[in-house]
Order: sequence, then structure tokens, then C-alpha cells
Amino acid sequence: MTEDEILAEFRAAEALLEGHFLLSSGRHSAYYLQCARLLMNPERASRIAVAIAQKLPRDIRSQIEVVVSPAMGGLIIGHEMGRALGVDALFVERPDGVFGLRRGFALSEGQKVLMVEDVVTTGLSSREAIKAIEAAGGEVIAAASIIDRSAGAVDLGVPFFPLIELNFPTYAPDELPPELAATEAVKPGSRKV
Repeated sequence: MTEDEILAEFRAAEALLEGHFLLSSGRHSAYYLQCARLLMNPERASRIAVAIAQKLPRDIRSQIEVVVSPAMGGLIIGHEMGRALGVDALFVERPDGVFGLRRGFALSEGQKVLMVEDVVTTGLSSREAIKAIEAAGGEVIAAASIIDRSAGAVDLGVPFFPLIELNFPTYAPDELPPELAATEAVKPGSRKV
């Protein structure tokens, strides 16, 4: 899928929002990508996952034994990536503030894992998920996401394969441009900062 095709999918799902948003990273933006809306249609979610899977180098794709994604945002795309790759899809969650496997999920020592997110901005959630996967015995051989909002600047410590890199500017709370500072931020995501 091309960048225009991917953004067309977001627009068709009314998932590319404009306004003043507080991101889960704590940064502010005039744009928000609501991946839950993008992925609410199973056929679209499947197309997106297949497109991500096709971006993975063959040598990495052939080693993947399981997909693990962070809850909440990574659940649907993680599940669809499991389907696209023909492997199980687990997720880590943080009911007490720290990611971990629950619900009877377990990884074998050295099991080859693809960590999948919906959107990566600073990489904090992804790195926390990778740490939890490694603590559970998995070996994260790569990471993937629908969107890389850092436009290639983020370092997850493993090879990273986003479907699309975007450079929507983000701002620290004390760096807001006047047009954002004049409006109240909305927090559409699932995580409290």
C-alpha cells in the first residue's frame, strides 16, 4: 500500500482527526490518528495487517513464532498480524502500571517475537512492551506498527517496520504554537498520561 492509499483508508474510516490533541506520550498535536476506527472494519484491518506483513523482510518473517502487542491500542492490529503471519497473537497489559503477560499467556524461553503497535510516537510504550516480552522469556526480533509518527527518528532497539512514516509535528506542553495554546486539548486515546 502506498502512503496515499493508507491515508485514504484513515479518511474513509473518519480516523484522521484534526484539532488539538493530547497524545499518550504527553505531547500535543493538531492531528490524531484514531486507529481503533481504522481497524473497526475487519476487512480493512486485514488489508492493513497484510500490508505490514509484506514490509517485513523475508528472513525476519520466516523466524516469527508469535506476535505480541501492547493493550489497548495494539490489540486489534496484533491479532490481525497473527492471522496474516499464521502465528498466535498475545498481548501485554498494565493493570498496575507495568506491562506484563496475563490471562494464561506465556512465552517459551527464546521464542521469536514480533512486537506490534498501532502508532509509535516516542517509542515509550513499545520499549516498555519489549522489556516485558523479554522478561517473560521471549526474544523480540523486530517491531512493526501501522504508523510511525516520528518519521523514522524513533529507536526501539530492534529492527522497526512501520507501514507508514508520518511527520505530524508534536509539541511539549510548554512549546505549543498559538493556535493550539488557544484551544483545550482533547485526549481521545485509551491511556492516562
